[in-house]
Amino acid sequence: MTRKSLMMVSGLAATGLVAGALIMIRPALAGNELRVVSWGGAYQEALRKAYFEPFTKSTGIKITEDAYSGESGKIRAMVESKTVSWDLVEVGFDTDALCAANIVERMDWNKLGLDRSKFMGDKNDCGIPFVAAANIVAYDKDKLANGPKTIADLFDMKKFPGKRGLYKSPKSTLEWALIADGVPVKDVYKVLGTPEGVDRAFKKLDTIKRDVVWWSAGAVPPQLLADGQVVMTAAFNGRISDAIKKSGKNFEIMWDASILGWGIWVIPRGSPRIEEAYKFIAFASSPQVQADLTHYIPYGPANKDAIALIDRAILPDLPNAPANMTNALEFDYAFWGERGPDLDKRFAAWLAR
Repeated sequence: MTRKSLMMVSGLAATGLVAGALIMIRPALAGNELRVVSWGGAYQEALRKAYFEPFTKSTGIKITEDAYSGESGKIRAMVESKTVSWDLVEVGFDTDALCAANIVERMDWNKLGLDRSKFMGDKNDCGIPFVAAANIVAYDKDKLANGPKTIADLFDMKKFPGKRGLYKSPKSTLEWALIADGVPVKDVYKVLGTPEGVDRAFKKLDTIKRDVVWWSAGAVPPQLLADGQVVMTAAFNGRISDAIKKSGKNFEIMWDASILGWGIWVIPRGSPRIEEAYKFIAFASSPQVQADLTHYIPYGPANKDAIALIDRAILPDLPNAPANMTNALEFDYAFWGERGPDLDKRFAAWLAR
């Protein structure tokens, strides 16, 4: 998804799929304007070109951008203090929790004029999915000619000695540990939902713990590879593709067990510009606009009708392209909404040991 991100992805992300940008909170806007918040970096630059600028040109509604690192607490604080200055926010991991807590508005698909059945990644009533990103494993072919082929290789210190980068979160990390330990993709969340499954995941992580370089910002993994600090790393697919395209890096993405996350639009409860937000979501959900985004960053569309409009040369680079989905895991937002706090504590304690 970065992508940023997620991980996912979804988030994106997930997923926390494109993180690491600075929070900027400004006074509320007036009139024909809309403040939209996403994850910053190359990803938000792509949104600007495919979504924000064309929307303003089409409607006259000015987009003012902010960027954040996925902290849902910022949204909660605004809503609970009745000082909402963000009108539309891209979220991932925390969509279900925000919806259950009544922090974000429930979406009216009829008002949007959208056919809900045509959208992938639709999991609850408070968000509109619009983009797919993935947490993947990447490596530098100049330094590792015969790179990893499966997620088990990430944990194989004999076959691939050296440091490896991982997202500093249990999200995606625990899922990969179980898959590498032999759990089928379809059973990952069933197993991770048991105490024995959690123990199993951390036991697998123990096998590489001393050789992990932990990162939190999506811009870090490409730099880790470029500097030779790691032999392979978890990363957001968009960040790796951006490094290949703009910096000429000979990086390679391994799609096995990629964790697919969705970027999801939510409207914080109390936003004074709900009508403008609805207009933007409707615009950004159209097949052509979602297909246009793929020209700027390799993240896939949520609208199924957009697939047919995507350049055939670009399609293989998208996380939800059929060939890249053969052993992919769709990030379970509901699972992490319920189990996340406990697993976050367990992960933090494990890191501190």
